[in-house]
Amino acid sequence: MVGRAVHCENRTPPSDFTFRYTLRIVKRLAFTLLLVALAAGLGFANETSFSHVRVPTPNGKHIKAVLTFSDKDKAIEVRPAKGDPVTIPYGQIDKCEYEYSIGLMDEKEYWLEVHYHEQNAPKVFVLLMAGHDYLQILDALKAHTGIDAEVLGNAKKR
Repeated sequence: MVGRAVHCENRTPPSDFTFRYTLRIVKRLAFTLLLVALAAGLGFANETSFSHVRVPTPNGKHIKAVLTFSDKDKAIEVRPAKGDPVTIPYGQIDKCEYEYSIGLMDEKEYWLEVHYHEQNAPKVFVLLMAGHDYLQILDALKAHTGIDAEVLGNAKKR
Protein backbone atom coordinates (compact mmCIF):
# COMPACT_ATOMS: atom_id res chain seq x y z
CA MET A 1 0.00 0.00 0.00
CA VAL A 2 2.98 2.22 -0.10
CA GLY A 3 2.81 4.84 -2.83
CA ARG A 4 -0.88 4.50 -3.35
CA ALA A 5 -2.84 7.78 -3.44
CA VAL A 6 -5.82 8.01 -1.17
CA HIS A 7 -8.73 10.10 -2.37
CA CYS A 8 -10.32 12.07 0.46
CA GLU A 9 -13.83 13.52 0.00
CA ASN A 10 -13.67 15.84 3.02
CA ARG A 11 -11.04 18.24 1.80
CA THR A 12 -11.20 21.93 2.52
CA PRO A 13 -11.61 24.14 -0.53
CA PRO A 14 -8.64 26.11 -1.77
CA SER A 15 -7.98 29.33 0.13
CA ASP A 16 -9.08 31.56 -2.77
CA PHE A 17 -12.65 30.23 -2.37
CA THR A 18 -13.01 30.95 1.34
CA PHE A 19 -14.59 34.20 2.51
CA ARG A 20 -12.30 36.21 4.70
CA TYR A 21 -13.22 39.28 6.69
CA THR A 22 -10.49 41.60 5.56
CA LEU A 23 -10.41 45.20 6.69
CA ARG A 24 -11.38 46.31 3.20
CA ILE A 25 -14.51 44.13 3.17
CA VAL A 26 -15.52 45.19 6.69
CA LYS A 27 -15.17 48.88 5.76
CA ARG A 28 -17.31 48.42 2.65
CA LEU A 29 -19.95 46.51 4.60
CA ALA A 30 -20.04 49.10 7.39
CA PHE A 31 -20.30 51.96 4.88
CA THR A 32 -23.16 50.23 3.03
CA LEU A 33 -25.06 49.58 6.27
CA LEU A 34 -24.57 53.19 7.32
CA LEU A 35 -25.98 54.44 4.01
CA VAL A 36 -29.00 52.13 4.30
CA ALA A 37 -29.65 53.29 7.88
CA LEU A 38 -29.40 56.96 6.92
CA ALA A 39 -31.72 56.51 3.95
CA ALA A 40 -34.27 54.68 6.10
CA GLY A 41 -34.04 57.32 8.84
CA LEU A 42 -34.54 60.19 6.42
CA GLY A 43 -37.49 58.44 4.84
CA PHE A 44 -39.24 58.00 8.17
CA ALA A 45 -38.42 61.48 9.43
CA ASN A 46 -40.21 63.20 6.56
CA GLU A 47 -43.73 62.26 7.56
CA THR A 48 -45.52 61.11 10.66
CA SER A 49 -49.16 60.12 10.20
CA PHE A 50 -52.03 59.26 12.53
CA SER A 51 -55.15 57.62 11.18
CA HIS A 52 -57.25 57.57 14.35
CA VAL A 53 -58.34 61.19 14.37
CA ARG A 54 -61.67 62.84 13.61
CA VAL A 55 -62.66 66.30 12.48
CA PRO A 56 -65.95 67.94 13.42
CA THR A 57 -68.38 68.91 10.68
CA PRO A 58 -70.60 72.01 10.72
CA ASN A 59 -73.60 69.86 11.70
CA GLY A 60 -71.84 68.48 14.80
CA LYS A 61 -70.76 65.05 13.54
CA HIS A 62 -67.21 63.77 13.63
CA ILE A 63 -65.74 62.19 10.50
CA LYS A 64 -62.60 60.07 10.21
CA ALA A 65 -59.44 61.74 8.99
CA VAL A 66 -55.70 61.22 8.65
CA LEU A 67 -53.35 63.69 10.33
CA THR A 68 -49.88 64.01 8.79
CA PHE A 69 -46.89 66.07 9.90
CA SER A 70 -44.99 66.54 6.63
CA ASP A 71 -41.45 67.85 6.91
CA LYS A 72 -41.12 67.69 3.14
CA ASP A 73 -44.00 70.19 2.71
CA LYS A 74 -43.35 71.80 6.12
CA ALA A 75 -47.04 71.57 6.92
CA ILE A 76 -49.69 69.82 8.96
CA GLU A 77 -51.98 68.01 6.56
CA VAL A 78 -55.44 66.71 7.48
CA ARG A 79 -57.28 64.51 5.00
CA PRO A 80 -60.90 63.87 6.04
CA ALA A 81 -62.71 60.83 4.64
CA LYS A 82 -65.26 63.26 3.21
CA GLY A 83 -64.55 66.84 2.29
CA ASP A 84 -61.54 68.86 1.31
CA PRO A 85 -58.09 68.33 2.82
CA VAL A 86 -56.64 71.04 5.05
CA THR A 87 -52.99 72.10 4.87
CA ILE A 88 -51.52 74.33 7.57
CA PRO A 89 -47.91 75.43 6.91
CA TYR A 90 -45.69 75.21 10.00
CA GLY A 91 -44.74 78.89 9.58
CA GLN A 92 -48.37 80.04 9.84
CA ILE A 93 -49.09 78.29 13.15
CA ASP A 94 -49.46 80.79 15.99
CA LYS A 95 -50.15 78.37 18.84
CA CYS A 96 -51.70 75.01 19.66
CA GLU A 97 -53.93 74.07 22.57
CA TYR A 98 -54.84 70.70 24.02
CA GLU A 99 -57.67 69.75 26.33
CA TYR A 100 -60.03 66.92 27.05
CA SER A 101 -63.70 66.73 27.77
CA ILE A 102 -65.99 63.99 29.01
CA GLY A 103 -68.12 62.64 26.18
CA LEU A 104 -70.87 60.10 25.98
CA MET A 105 -70.64 57.16 28.39
CA ASP A 106 -68.00 59.01 30.44
CA GLU A 107 -65.29 58.60 27.80
CA LYS A 108 -62.58 61.23 27.59
CA GLU A 109 -62.32 63.12 24.31
CA TYR A 110 -58.91 64.60 23.53
CA TRP A 111 -58.99 67.81 21.47
CA LEU A 112 -56.23 69.66 19.66
CA GLU A 113 -56.80 73.23 18.47
CA VAL A 114 -54.34 74.64 15.93
CA HIS A 115 -54.45 78.45 15.83
CA TYR A 116 -52.94 79.78 12.61
CA HIS A 117 -53.22 82.68 10.22
CA GLU A 118 -53.88 82.82 6.53
CA GLN A 119 -53.24 86.21 4.90
CA ASN A 120 -53.61 88.08 8.21
CA ALA A 121 -56.92 86.31 8.95
CA PRO A 122 -56.80 84.25 12.17
CA LYS A 123 -58.13 80.71 11.88
CA VAL A 124 -58.60 77.73 14.18
CA PHE A 125 -58.61 74.07 13.18
CA VAL A 126 -60.05 71.59 15.69
CA LEU A 127 -59.15 67.91 15.77
CA LEU A 128 -60.45 65.05 17.94
CA MET A 129 -57.60 62.67 18.84
CA ALA A 130 -57.92 59.01 19.81
CA GLY A 131 -57.16 58.29 23.46
CA HIS A 132 -54.31 55.93 22.63
CA ASP A 133 -52.70 58.39 20.17
CA TYR A 134 -53.01 61.80 21.77
CA LEU A 135 -49.64 61.78 23.55
CA GLN A 136 -47.85 60.63 20.39
CA ILE A 137 -49.62 63.38 18.42
CA LEU A 138 -48.55 66.00 20.96
CA ASP A 139 -44.97 64.68 20.80
CA ALA A 140 -45.03 64.73 16.98
CA LEU A 141 -46.39 68.30 17.06
CA LYS A 142 -43.42 69.38 19.18
CA ALA A 143 -40.89 67.38 17.14
CA HIS A 144 -42.05 68.57 13.71
CA THR A 145 -43.20 72.15 14.36
CA GLY A 146 -41.23 73.08 17.48
CA ILE A 147 -44.51 74.15 19.11
CA ASP A 148 -45.55 72.71 22.45
CA ALA A 149 -49.33 72.57 22.87
CA GLU A 150 -50.70 74.65 25.73
CA VAL A 151 -52.72 72.61 28.24
CA LEU A 152 -56.19 74.00 28.86
CA GLY A 153 -58.70 73.31 31.61
CA ASN A 154 -58.20 70.27 33.78
CA ALA A 155 -56.11 68.35 31.25
CA LYS A 156 -52.72 67.11 32.33
CA LYS A 157 -50.06 66.78 29.67
CA ARG A 158 -48.33 63.76 31.17
